[in-house]
Amino acid sequence: MVDVIFWLLTALIIGSALAVVLLKNIVHSALYLMVTFVGVAGIYILLEADFLAAVQILVYVGAVSILLVFGVMLTRRGDIRESNPFNRYKGIAALVALVLFLLVERFILGTSWTLSNAVPPADTVGPIAEAMLSDFVVPFEAAAILLLVAMVGAIILARGVTSRHD
Repeated sequence: MVDVIFWLLTALIIGSALAVVLLKNIVHSALYLMVTFVGVAGIYILLEADFLAAVQILVYVGAVSILLVFGVMLTRRGDIRESNPFNRYKGIAALVALVLFLLVERFILGTSWTLSNAVPPADTVGPIAEAMLSDFVVPFEAAAILLLVAMVGAIILARGVTSRHD
């Protein structure tokens, strides 16, 4: 059953990733990007990496994708149905993608994968939370403040605030 779910998630991820690239409506592309991220979280769940799946959904689906959708919707542009046009570089892009695919495929097939006999830890979230809220609390809070400042700056830029010197 796990194999069937894996292949269904794989088809979902590849299909939605192709939709991100091939759709002309940039809002629809952003929504399909969210579907791709949820599919990757499903793969993490199959690998029993519950913390990574939760972070994938919270950070990528919940934050990055929503900010991307808001950024797209707040920018001024013409017809949204033609907001993601194709250009003359698609042949070069296809060639670069093919070369990268062949390189990755060569490295994957050329690697001797060894299986570990180590038992995975039963509790993965506890030690990570302990480290983030004790040893790394200052960098964690600094990253939160940096993200808040970036979001406020993006909102100010999107609204087009003018100076008071007029």
